[in-house]
Amino acid sequence: MGNNIKKKIFVLDTNVLIHNPRAMFTFEENTVVIPITVIEEVDNFKKGVDEKGRNARQIGRYLDELREKGSLRDGVKTEKGGIIKVVLSRKVSDTAKDVLIIDTNDNLIIGTALYLHKKEPEKEVTLVSKDANVRIKADAVGIKAANFETDKINFSELYMGYLKLIVDDETIKKFQKEEFMSNDFGEIYPNQFVMFCKDEEDEEGTVARYSVTNNAIYPLKYYTGQELFGIKARNIEQVMSFDLLLDPEVKLVSLVGKAGTGKTLIALAAGLDQVVEQNNYKRLIVSRPVSPLGKDIGYLPGSKSDKFNPWMQPIFDNMEILLSNRNEKEDNENGKIFGKKQPVLEDYLDFGFIELEPLTYIRGRSLPDQFIIVDEAQNLTPHEMKTIITRAGEGTKIVLTGDPYQIDIPYLDSESNGLSIAVEKLKKEEIVGHITLTKGERSMLADLAAKFF
Repeated sequence: MGNNIKKKIFVLDTNVLIHNPRAMFTFEENTVVIPITVIEEVDNFKKGVDEKGRNARQIGRYLDELREKGSLRDGVKTEKGGIIKVVLSRKVSDTAKDVLIIDTNDNLIIGTALYLHKKEPEKEVTLVSKDANVRIKADAVGIKAANFETDKINFSELYMGYLKLIVDDETIKKFQKEEFMSNDFGEIYPNQFVMFCKDEEDEEGTVARYSVTNNAIYPLKYYTGQELFGIKARNIEQVMSFDLLLDPEVKLVSLVGKAGTGKTLIALAAGLDQVVEQNNYKRLIVSRPVSPLGKDIGYLPGSKSDKFNPWMQPIFDNMEILLSNRNEKEDNENGKIFGKKQPVLEDYLDFGFIELEPLTYIRGRSLPDQFIIVDEAQNLTPHEMKTIITRAGEGTKIVLTGDPYQIDIPYLDSESNGLSIAVEKLKKEEIVGHITLTKGERSMLADLAAKFF
């Protein structure tokens, strides 16, 4: 059995290591081959200040540590009994040209797999790449190809954050009267919502929330239909979202939904309420990954704010909606602070109630007593997600919003992005809550587009 396992060779593409520098250590007792072409490509990325640059530098550190233990050319043993080696051979290029003609980096990596396949025909050689085109070309020349999927989840089965229970009228009436029900329904995750419905056609029913502390179900405690910065929940999914957002014991909330479901707007409304009205947090920090469809932010002219503002425009739009809904009462507490009946966004920014930051600048900070919203979180890798969450200091709440179907980052998809993985891996934690929003509320036209395109 062990000998058969060790006969496998995995050749890693550059994108696998850039996605996860520790990927080279995840192949158990097998041999991992890193083509010299991959090393050269990684070297081109190492000066970058973005996640790609940081990962490139980490790859170099891992390989250098291995080099100190032995020869990478001959292969260095890992803690799990595998072997990691770097392959450099003139025959690689010749092998690639024999079948692929053009001597590109992708073809040289495929050529490395071909070279090993011919050199050691008794061993199973697999090219691992997150690039579908590379996998297709590898398959075309007779090399087994696979995606790197150790950090993937099944998106079709992504945790919804609520479940529907069909019960009779008596059960519903009893719960409404006693405001308590022991959980005799099976496994329910912490902070998961329960909808008591009379039948399958009942879409909302009586909504409650599960408490893991005493294995019981209770009515909603924190959101009871009140207006938050001029808006109210428009559907039951938003009601559940607000209840999590307003709960001080839930330190991480994730809101997943298609465009127009209101996830960003309700997160901002809750954040403003908690910071400005309730004074439960020192500051509202709003951020989103800078993921332009072209050059990076550093290429844009102007200051950090000038560069970042185009990517923050959706946040500005939502803020304007919320602030325009504010009542102009003479006794407005904010009016006392700002000297105005109805402060504008710039006032909140100037007085430090709101801070808008690129995620790049949050890295390395410690953030206590903050209400942090990370919008477009589906554009984060699992490693980036870990980095952001670990920034949370004492008393801080983090809200993640995003749509896993709208990903702008190469090599990430609906199943491997940091948001989806965070939802699935953290669902059993007592201080975590999640809602998947499915009902569009922006407009009939927006909902139609989200449905059919």
